[in-house]
Amino acid sequence: MKLNYDVATDSLYIHLSDTVAADSNEVADGVVLDFAADGSLVGIDVQHASSKADIQSLSLSHLPVHDLQAA
Repeated sequence: MKLNYDVATDSLYIHLSDTVAADSNEVADGVVLDFAADGSLVGIDVQHASSKADIQSLSLSHLPVHDLQAA
């Protein structure tokens, strides 16, 4: 899983897999779910992220961190 935040557009994208999205569904104002061709969820796009979440902090819990990488 990867998290990408774009300051210029104030958008947060949560990559759940490396699979290419084939379909999208806006489930709330500015929140779009991306799906693979087989219907599996591959990503979450949050527009105006700073008004929807505290993007200044990130907390991880109960995750296998042995492969944790910072970019």
